[in-house]
Amino acid sequence: MGRGRVELKRIENKINRQVTFAKRRNGLLKKAYELSVLCDAEVALIIFSNRGKLYEFCSSSNMIKTLERYQKCSYGSIEVNNKPAKELENSYREYLKLKGRYESLQRQQRNLLGEDLGPLNSKELEQLERQLDGSLKQVRSIKTQYMLDQLSDLQSKEQMLLETNRALAMKLDDMIGVRSHHMGGGGGWEGNEQNVSYEHHQAQTQGLYQPLECNPTLQMGYDNPVGSEQITATTQAQAQPGNGYIPGWML
Repeated sequence: MGRGRVELKRIENKINRQVTFAKRRNGLLKKAYELSVLCDAEVALIIFSNRGKLYEFCSSSNMIKTLERYQKCSYGSIEVNNKPAKELENSYREYLKLKGRYESLQRQQRNLLGEDLGPLNSKELEQLERQLDGSLKQVRSIKTQYMLDQLSDLQSKEQMLLETNRALAMKLDDMIGVRSHHMGGGGGWEGNEQNVSYEHHQAQTQGLYQPLECNPTLQMGYDNPVGSEQITATTQAQAQPGNGYIPGWML
């Protein structure tokens, strides 16, 4: 008859349990070796006895490399599957953190505007007051510096305009001086020409108006005869050169 089916349960007899462990351990190690040789497989076998003694077999030269390979293949997929959940959790934590920061900044802004000051205690109010004083000093400092910069720019522009005005005034004075010089020389020549023309005209006038010889005793319808001396004086007065008078009898 063949061997009967062995019931799989813990062997209560300690000696029989140790004998069975030794036989089956050796058989398992032998089967692992045969599997690695026959099938060219990488096999690693680890056995711990009930006393904690280690028995191992590895078809490769290094058991650690085989275990690392096993860890990558087994636990790597678990980490990849759990990665979206971890990322979602981290994102949610970051969202909560940013939300709290945003609410805090909004509350500080309202406090700076003088709103929602009721929940603040005396210490927080003093801190807010110091913050406002510092901000006000900084704003005033920046404003003063800006005004000083503008004043400096205006002074520079004023200096440039003064220099430009001075240059234009000097240029205008030079132009007036040159024009006066030319006008002074031309005026003397014109004056000499006018004098020459006047003298020539006076000479012609003297040649034109000559005293006429007439009878001083001539009388035409007057009861009182005019003396020759009066006629001669009148004729000479009318014939004076340069007075521009033409006798009526020459017209």
